[in-house]
Amino acid sequence: MNLTEIIAFFNEPLFNVQDKAISLADLLLMPTALFIGYLLISWTIKLITTRMRSKGVAPDVVHLVRRILFILAFLALFITTLDLINVPITAFAFLSGAVAIGFGFGAQNIINNFISGWILMWERPIRIGDFLEVGDVKGNVEAINTRSTRIRRTDGVHMMIPNSVLLENTVVNWTLVDNMTRTTVSVGVAYGSPCRKVAELIAQAVAEQQDVLTTPAPVVIFDDFGDNALMFVVYFWMNASVEGHLRMIRSNIRYRLDELFNEHDICIAFPQRDIHVDGKLTIQKAQEC
Repeated sequence: MNLTEIIAFFNEPLFNVQDKAISLADLLLMPTALFIGYLLISWTIKLITTRMRSKGVAPDVVHLVRRILFILAFLALFITTLDLINVPITAFAFLSGAVAIGFGFGAQNIINNFISGWILMWERPIRIGDFLEVGDVKGNVEAINTRSTRIRRTDGVHMMIPNSVLLENTVVNWTLVDNMTRTTVSVGVAYGSPCRKVAELIAQAVAEQQDVLTTPAPVVIFDDFGDNALMFVVYFWMNASVEGHLRMIRSNIRYRLDELFNEHDICIAFPQRDIHVDGKLTIQKAQEC
């Protein structure tokens, strides 16, 4: 078989699409062009996003730009490939309508999550790196995909949460506007302790922590006369991007309070009960026996 026969074999019409003959060469050209175009698109988008990251653009903005560029570029590549083999795009009108109807009845959740994903990326109520609280789940957002959002919990486990869940339910975003968070530390001291001195030591323990903000200033409250203790609460603000940071600072303050109270002979209260035994009743029961 010579070259002319080989060319004629590949150009032999196999079927027609709207009066346009489709040959074996056309069928081989389309996936080849799509594959090469996909590689070029991926390389170009990677180059653009790398430069955006180097200029300090937010990760969620880079993610959104990458998604938009990929979809637009792939649509342009698909239309160009069809034009290359002289197949009119109207030939897919019926197929696209059938696919749309099928998606409408059989893939409502997928479409819902897909649209929700684009809303999350466009409106940015949740961004990559944010610390979220969704029900009992707490963790950092690592990626906002088309169907779901990947969150890494505080214990290191990755979770995939459908995008529609993030839009239709209450979500606590600890870092939406800033990282400022208010927290408290409570302590009870024994009755008879010098209350003013206790408040002064608590304020000192909080002020010694570098991560605690001075504005708004920490506030020490003499909260209550408890059953077994004089209760104090200190309110303070700090920049914390994760809950674990808050727990660590509260722990450091408690360590320091224990040291300061020991230095000034102030006792941290603990539950106490006085038991009174009636001796007359004890003697009476012994006589009855």
